[in-house]
Amino acid sequence: MFSIYLSLYFIHIVNDRKDKRNFLIFAQQIYASMLFADIIGQDEIKQRLLLSVKEQRIPHAQLFCGQEGVGKLPLAIAYAQYICCTNRRETDACGVCPSCVKFAKLAHPDLHFVFPIVKLESKTSVVCDNFVEDFRKFVLQNPFFRLNDWLEAIHEGNKQGMIYSNESEEILRKLNLKTYESEFKVMIIYQPEKMHAACANKLLKILEEPPAKTVFLLVADEVENMLPTILSRTQRIQIPPISEEALKEALRTKHQLSEAETEFVARIANGDYLVALDAISNAESSRENLTVFISLMRLAYTRDVSALRTWSNDMAKTGREKQKAFLMYAQRMMRENFIFNLRQTGLNYLTNYEADFSTKFSSFINERNIETLMEEFQTAQRHIEQNVQAKMVFFDLVLKIVMELKK
Repeated sequence: MFSIYLSLYFIHIVNDRKDKRNFLIFAQQIYASMLFADIIGQDEIKQRLLLSVKEQRIPHAQLFCGQEGVGKLPLAIAYAQYICCTNRRETDACGVCPSCVKFAKLAHPDLHFVFPIVKLESKTSVVCDNFVEDFRKFVLQNPFFRLNDWLEAIHEGNKQGMIYSNESEEILRKLNLKTYESEFKVMIIYQPEKMHAACANKLLKILEEPPAKTVFLLVADEVENMLPTILSRTQRIQIPPISEEALKEALRTKHQLSEAETEFVARIANGDYLVALDAISNAESSRENLTVFISLMRLAYTRDVSALRTWSNDMAKTGREKQKAFLMYAQRMMRENFIFNLRQTGLNYLTNYEADFSTKFSSFINERNIETLMEEFQTAQRHIEQNVQAKMVFFDLVLKIVMELKK
């Protein structure tokens, strides 16, 4: 059991995805362009890409892979801009030539995008060009994003995004045209693992023997889901997690976090800028949930049944999403307080204000009650998701907490 809990940590994610999407847009407005200088960290990768252009040895098909939130897509765009720039500098594109001006809007005629889309009910066939204007605007506002963020921006349903089979015809058509302005044509394929097998198979020949001065940049999160025949035709570039120092610098300058907040967020993020943004956006809700959690635990400790009933009734009025968010947060606090007893700070992911409370509270969470407490919070969450009456769910939960807290 010890090994199970030692390996777990949980970051509470905002349940209202629309609010989260609005936060991402607000947090990243600073990224109006995607020069190498605008990208967080990744200095070694930048040098490798710069060198390939300077030495005129640009691989015709490259696969940028790595975890979410390390900047793969911004890197690919910055690389494409540097390739097409007509007045390259030593370490970056110039940013002012006609090519760079068009790249600032992601509207260069020799830059092409392929990405997962959804087939609308009113359409019998769709291709990426049907959504390309939306994609350009979205990427400029949100250089760091998850696939679901993009899909939700174009569709409110639960459809899975895909690069459909007929997209291959569009790709072949575009790449067989002459370049308009640049020496190179660049095709960026975001999430090639979402490509329909028929589409992927039709691209094998052009990936292996593309037209002259054509560069494919594939940007993948889940390489294991790509066709081996596609993988074998690309040069793989593994994008590592963002260095801790680079991430801290971005948190200080772009988000004006205090030193303590910077240290905490950078540690939780572990090189993933999207996780860092999640942690920042959740800071206020975490404080609110901690206040509720402290109130519950104190009432449970004193066994004040009347006050616990009032607490349950108040929780029942807060709405399903907030109720679920609290129950998820409470599970995280239970796990973290169990681990807190080991007195090894490297294993804990508590904010300073959570740690202050846990200094005394953690002694009540031990091997005798942790599993039962976790199960009770999980059961309550499941019942709330199933629309069981909230008053009954929460009062039943608090009574069980009273019993377990004194073990």
